[in-house]
Amino acid sequence: QVQLVESGGGLVQAGGSLRLSCTASARTFSNYRMGWFRQAPGKERAFVATIRQSGDSTVYADSVKGRFTISRDNAKNTVYLQMNSLKPEDTAVYYCAAVGSWRLRTGVSRNDYEYWGQGTQVTVSS
Repeated sequence: QVQLVESGGGLVQAGGSLRLSCTASARTFSNYRMGWFRQAPGKERAFVATIRQSGDSTVYADSVKGRFTISRDNAKNTVYLQMNSLKPEDTAVYYCAAVGSWRLRTGVSRNDYEYWGQGTQVTVSS
């Protein structure tokens, strides 16, 4: 069982930046692909970014490409989402997710993941 705890959300003006963190309880964090998703009110949970267990490969949703960066520190059991040039449409609850690398998932679908955090609210004002 893996527990995920997100932090770093908050209120920011359009054009600003935030960095989200997600710390995992996994004994071998480096065995897990990690992802970030977001869910705006009235909408389905949507893919944002994913990173392979080694950190050498990342994939982004088109809507965040060039503005967001996913990274990980396996020594700290933590994955990050650096969000720059934020827009009001980025407002959502952001969720961290994990799946064992042995599952061989691409990580771009919410159905790929086994474990989820409780979410952290990001609000971007115009």
